[in-house]
Amino acid sequence: MTRIAAVQHDIVWEDREANFARLAPLVAGAVGLGAELVLLTETFSTGFSMTPGIGEPEGGPSARFLAAQAAEHGVWVAGSCPEVVADGGADAGLPYNSLVMAGPDGSVHRYRKLHPFTHAGEHERFRAGDKPVTVEIAGLRVTPFICYDLRFADVFWHAARDTDVFLVPANWPSPRRLHWQALLQARAIENQAYVVGCNRVGTAGDGTEHVGDSRVVSPMGELLATAAGVETVLVADVDPAEVAATRDRFRFLADRR
Repeated sequence: MTRIAAVQHDIVWEDREANFARLAPLVAGAVGLGAELVLLTETFSTGFSMTPGIGEPEGGPSARFLAAQAAEHGVWVAGSCPEVVADGGADAGLPYNSLVMAGPDGSVHRYRKLHPFTHAGEHERFRAGDKPVTVEIAGLRVTPFICYDLRFADVFWHAARDTDVFLVPANWPSPRRLHWQALLQARAIENQAYVVGCNRVGTAGDGTEHVGDSRVVSPMGELLATAAGVETVLVADVDPAEVAATRDRFRFLADRR
C-alpha cells in the first residue's frame, strides 16, 4: 500500500523561483498527510509556456527542486518541466516536456512526453519523447504520462501489464474538462489500474483557464479522491494487490488483441 498525493496548484507564469516558494509548503502539507509519492502538475515551474528559451538544462533548477524536496521529506516527488538535452540531434536546442521523478535516495527517473500538443503548437517548440517509462517504488509499478498523452489509449494499453498506477500531470484547459474527467476514468477501467490525474488551476499567462478536476481513480473506475477548482492536496492509498485481484477477477487484459 502506497499513499499518493496530487498537488493541484496554480502556477506563476514563467517564474521558477516564485513557483518553488509556492510549492514547497504544499509538498510539506502532502507529506504531512502521509504521502510517500507527491505529484505536481505539468510544467509546474513555468506554466505551459512555449516562449523560446524557456527550457533549462537536464538536471537544472526544476529537477534540483524536486530532488531537494524528495531528500528533505524522504519521499518521491514528481512533476514535469522543459529540459534541453545537448545531443546534437535534429531538434537540438528544443526542450523535452520532461517528467522528473526524484527519489529520497537521490535516484532520478525521466519520462519525456510522447505526444506534443499540436493544436497549441507544442510540436514546434518541444521535442517528442520516444518511449514510456515504468518505475518501481516499494513494490508499486508506476508509469507516468503527461496531459495530451491521455488521449492516446494505445500507449496506456502497451504499458498496462507492467503498471499498477498511471500518473498524469496536466495543464488541461477548462473548456475540455469533461474530456479530462472521462478519459481518466476510461484509462483506469480499460487497463484495470489506478490513474492519478493532477491538473493545475488558475489562468495561464496566455489567458488559458484551468479548473483542476484532479482525481484518483481505482482499477474499477471508482473515484477515490476528487478536487474542484481551488488549490488543494488530494491523497489516496493505492495497492498493487488490488490491481492484481481486479485483473484476476475480470481477466479482460488477456483478451486484448
